[in-house]
Order: sequence, then C-alpha cells, then structure tokens
Amino acid sequence: MSLVVGVTGGIGSGKSALTDYLEQQGITVVDADKVARLVVEPGTPALRAISERHGSGILLANGSLDRAALRRIVFSDPQERLWLEQLTHPLIGEEIKRQLTASKSPYTVLSSPLLLEGEQVAMTDQVVVVDVPVEVQVARTMQRDNNDEDQVRRIIAAQMPREERLARADFVVDNSGTLEQLQEHAAALHRRLLALA
Repeated sequence: MSLVVGVTGGIGSGKSALTDYLEQQGITVVDADKVARLVVEPGTPALRAISERHGSGILLANGSLDRAALRRIVFSDPQERLWLEQLTHPLIGEEIKRQLTASKSPYTVLSSPLLLEGEQVAMTDQVVVVDVPVEVQVARTMQRDNNDEDQVRRIIAAQMPREERLARADFVVDNSGTLEQLQEHAAALHRRLLALA
C-alpha cells in the first residue's frame, strides 16, 4: 500500500476544497464522509437498525436516511451518538481499508472529520490538518448547510478542540484566505507528499 495521508479539520474548515485539488492531481481520495453515507444506504443492515431504533420518521420519502433528523438526535443526546458510532464505525473502517488497499496513486488521502478522534489515524502515515479560526468555521458552515449558529457551535464543541488537532498535525494548511491561496498551499503540500512517497 502507498503512503497514506490523513486529511482532517473541523467542520467548515475546507477539507473538501483541499482534497478536490489533490484529486485533480491524480491522487486517490478516500472520503470517510462518503463511506459513512455508503454504509447507511437503503437496503443496508445499518439503515435497518437505525430505522428500527428511531422509527420510520428517520427516513425520507425515497427510503434513504434523513441525515438532518439523525444529526438533531445524536447531537442532542450523547447516548444516541454513542449507539450510532458503535453501529457504523466498524462498517466504515472496513470499507475505508478496502478503498485504501485498492488505490494506485503515488500516495493516498484518507479525508475524515473524525480522523484523530477514533482509530482511523492508525491507517495513516502522515496527518494534514486544514485549519481556520472558529468564527470562520461557524460562518462557512451556516452558509453552506443552512444550519443555525447554535447547531453549528454544538457540532464544533463535539469535535476535537482546534489546539489539540493542530498539535497532532504533521502538516497544517491554513485555509482562512481565498480559494486561490488554498490552491497555492495545496500545490506545495502535494509536492512535499510526492517527495515523501
């Protein structure tokens, strides 16, 4: 398996903008958020378990998971969040490993908002943290997800503190500027990672 680079950052930090750039350079990106959606698609055992626990109101008309409704439940009740993590994290881990092993690029990116919180960091050789000030996170997330400020701050509070994330980084990418500035940082990071690989 090639060099595995974990990319993480708080909500609204711009992980996707960084990984989109790396993907355009031919790097395989395994996205834990996409894998998390994959393991709860209609017909999966995980989605069945979630709807048995929370009732059919947790499903949209097309039979898929109402992610906003589930988010409200798990961010207001720590026990429900724990239950959901115990159900989905092993399934997500297996699928991530499968996708990392299949990668053929010089290095592979594992993009995950919870990279440092759980066991996913053990699958990586280097850690990149995309960083922005908390107020930027709040503003970007409210604009992107149409969430109110209290909801966004609850999500940020549930994530690893910014200082701790930064302390565990091998590389930090500052994304408090423009998209053009981020792409300059991303190009420099890509060159360094290619050299490491």
